[in-house]
Amino acid sequence: MRQLIATDYLWTDGALQTGLAAELSGGELTRIRPLESGEVPDRHVHLLGPALTDLQVNGSGGVMLNSAPTAQTIADIVETQRSLGTGWVMPTLITCESERMRKTAAAARDAWGLDGFLGLHIEGPHLNVLRKGTHNPAFIRSMENATLEILHDLRSAGIPVMLTLAPEMVDAETIRRIADMGVIVSAGHTAATAHEARMGLEAGVSCFTHLFNAMPPMESRAPGIVGVAINSDAYAGIIVDGHHVHWSMVALACRARPVDGRMFMVSDAMATIGGPDHFELYGETISVRDGALINSAGSLAGAHVDLATCLSNAVHHVGLSLQEAYSMAAMVPRDAMRIERPILRSGTPAHEILALDGNLRRISL
Repeated sequence: MRQLIATDYLWTDGALQTGLAAELSGGELTRIRPLESGEVPDRHVHLLGPALTDLQVNGSGGVMLNSAPTAQTIADIVETQRSLGTGWVMPTLITCESERMRKTAAAARDAWGLDGFLGLHIEGPHLNVLRKGTHNPAFIRSMENATLEILHDLRSAGIPVMLTLAPEMVDAETIRRIADMGVIVSAGHTAATAHEARMGLEAGVSCFTHLFNAMPPMESRAPGIVGVAINSDAYAGIIVDGHHVHWSMVALACRARPVDGRMFMVSDAMATIGGPDHFELYGETISVRDGALINSAGSLAGAHVDLATCLSNAVHHVGLSLQEAYSMAAMVPRDAMRIERPILRSGTPAHEILALDGNLRRISL
């Protein structure tokens, strides 16, 4: 059955365009064209564009990659996120033992080719224990051959990989070696000084993980890694849930970047997205409390948010334009990973299309 959808804004040719309509039939897009005068559409949406891309998803649908590093877990995470408007996902493994990392890499190879599975984000274990966040300090350690072998195997299989490390804890030669594999090296869970952060960028760091969080605060005489990140032309992810970073600080970071198109959103989602209100991590119960995920120490432990909600927050609370917010959730993540941006074309399945209403709430097509 043919469905004509009128749009206020439709993402095409690298921007939000007006005056366009989309035709869908058989669960897929068949045509984009101008809406003719006097034509009555079947539906009206505020925004239509390719589904979102999330580079940091620890879990969803009641499962965590750390707890069950299998191809089925990857599939469950991807399926849950696709039901919420995020069409492409990088399941994320946080600091753990080398054997669990190997099992996750094997699971990624088994799952590779699954629609919506974009690659693997390995967050840790080569972090600074002073900025461990919810990561288990017992597993934080110096760079080792096992990690290099795992990264090499994943890249040899053609799987995109992001590795979060603390640049002050890994020597420049090793960072360069990892970047030369085609791994996106992202700085996070770090206490790096401004000098150490700049050295990391020179060595091959091209991204920053959840900006502001698990980093020393920026000060007038000590800009630290946050100041270097904001002033650089590297990419930076940020969690726009209102708990991890104050709205005004998100706005500051976005407006202060010297190059456009370098900020992107991540959800840092956990098992509670599309699942129960609690889960186990490192043998500890993490629960949703007032919209945030809290561990037994009362600290944040990941996020209870999906990327479409982050997009809405960026417009309604941060004050970003719809175009900038949408790009941060859908396009810039692909740029950060050096992966081609998605486009709407004839044959695009409906589950790879995001539709939002005037309040920026997701609409099922």
